[in-house]
Amino acid sequence: MQSKKKKNVIREEPLTYDDYASLADDGVQYELADGILQAMTPAPHPIHQLVSQEIAYQLRQGCQNEYILFVAPIDLILSKHEVRQPDLLLIHTRKSEFVTNRGIEGSPDLVVEILSPSSMKRDRKDKLDTYAKYNIPEYWLIDPVQKFLEQYILNEAIYELNEVYMHDETIKSSHIKCAAFSMDTIFNEIPDFPNL
Repeated sequence: MQSKKKKNVIREEPLTYDDYASLADDGVQYELADGILQAMTPAPHPIHQLVSQEIAYQLRQGCQNEYILFVAPIDLILSKHEVRQPDLLLIHTRKSEFVTNRGIEGSPDLVVEILSPSSMKRDRKDKLDTYAKYNIPEYWLIDPVQKFLEQYILNEAIYELNEVYMHDETIKSSHIKCAAFSMDTIFNEIPDFPNL
């Protein structure tokens, strides 16, 4: 009698949000990039977390009357094959129907990613292209080591680097007018750690 062998099934078609949502909780966070499941990097560095908290605080202080702020982890569902988890995102209150029990379903007004060595390529290339494709008007990349913010503005479906903010330069956005803080404001609130 022949023993039955389990067949490995290779799935050729792209994964969908429903496939992504049905994953077993194995302690790993994933994103769905054009139907391809990507494991997220290890938990963020402590400075990454503190920078995220400080930016969230500044955005909340200035923008809470017009925008809803979300901090990772949150599923940003851009299509059935594209689910991302940005560090922060802002969505205008007039788009509140984008907020569902699955996550944010639609393009927010601003996405913020905080760079780390393991996510550099993904944030600078893959996510930049994806967020442009789905018409997110503004994208910020924050370098927590060099302490600067790169502001990208969507122009005819392509992001253009609008400004690089450092030190005490006040961040200004024609799209997110309520954002007004400097990188010094962010980093002056982060203590020095002897082991970092």
